[in-house]
Amino acid sequence: MTLLWVAFGLLLLPALWLLVMPLRTAGTVHAAQRDFEADDRTAQQNVAVYRRRLASLEAALERGEIDRGRFDEDRLDLERSLLEDTEGLQRRPLKSPTAGRVAVPVVVLGVVVASVLWYQHQGAEGDLALHAIQQEVLNQPDGSLSMMVERLEEEAVRQPDNPNVWMALFPLYRDSNQGGKAIEALERLIELEGRQPALLAQLAQIRFFVANRTLTDEVQALVDETLERDPRQPTVLGMLGIHAFDRARYEEAIDYWRRAIAGFDDPGSAAALREGIAVAQQRLGVPPDELETASSQGPGIRVRITLDEALRDQVSEDATVFVVARDLQGELPPLAVTRAQVAELPLTVTLDDTSAMSDRARLSQVDEARVVVRVSASGQATPQAGDLFGDRDAVAVGDTDGEPVDVVIDRVVE
Repeated sequence: MTLLWVAFGLLLLPALWLLVMPLRTAGTVHAAQRDFEADDRTAQQNVAVYRRRLASLEAALERGEIDRGRFDEDRLDLERSLLEDTEGLQRRPLKSPTAGRVAVPVVVLGVVVASVLWYQHQGAEGDLALHAIQQEVLNQPDGSLSMMVERLEEEAVRQPDNPNVWMALFPLYRDSNQGGKAIEALERLIELEGRQPALLAQLAQIRFFVANRTLTDEVQALVDETLERDPRQPTVLGMLGIHAFDRARYEEAIDYWRRAIAGFDDPGSAAALREGIAVAQQRLGVPPDELETASSQGPGIRVRITLDEALRDQVSEDATVFVVARDLQGELPPLAVTRAQVAELPLTVTLDDTSAMSDRARLSQVDEARVVVRVSASGQATPQAGDLFGDRDAVAVGDTDGEPVDVVIDRVVE
């Protein structure tokens, strides 16, 4: 932290130098202004112009070109004009070049104090302290989970309003089977960050497991609130799948898990759910293709996905496969999304309203769709150079009992 404040001090030096610079140049500027005012002949020039015009008026009066009334009126205008010009040239006496020197250090001090207060309010000093503690424990030979928890708990006392402290404590409590403390940390995090669907989903999940995998009224309320905010929230869908599986409702569990896979960015979590789906299929004793058709809801598209053998060496077996259905005009969000892995190819999947990402965009709303299959080594939903893909335009949306549509992954994203 000392180095941090030294760095801040170094950054303030240029600003302070700019504030002090007027003091260094005040003497020069004062002398230049004094010389300018001493050499200013504007008033004398205005008087000379006045005298020439007055002489012209008197000559015109003597020649009879104007009468006395016109002479008096023009002379009054000349005098008024001279008065106005002279009044505008009056200057206040120059102050000493040392005047106002006290204000400069006051401003400098104000800038320093304001900068420190702003950083303490908006800066990340607390996060830096948190990071330093984590690194210190990790680098200690006798560092342990209990030591990390102890140090973070001390930091939570010092920084009760820092969400990153509670975000770091929650998984440690959860992984060390301290469910009560995990719930308290997560509730505090929700107080600070707001009722975000991802946080509510984690709170529902930890309460679900603490209650021995039971959907208590409290857990159900959290589930309802989360799905109302985000109907595709994968953590909650995965938890509901576990609840259905425990009660031998295997088709329901498979449906929840498939929808959850479409929303997970973590390949490990998606792989675990696929294993659960495989177990549920075994319990049902139903071939995967038959189960897929039975679990579909409404009109949809069955897609058989294969990977061109010429491209298989370009991707790993655990690379993510995105299967997306879009409207032909490209005006709506994706109508249906599901995920798989390269190791599962060739694979047949069913896209229907259970794979929708939003209630506003569903496959049942269109008669035809464009199916895009993309292999992403990074697991990112946004296409990147080097990804593999294949697509099929104008695929009819309807009965999923028929022959699947073939999509071959045979091109590379440039």
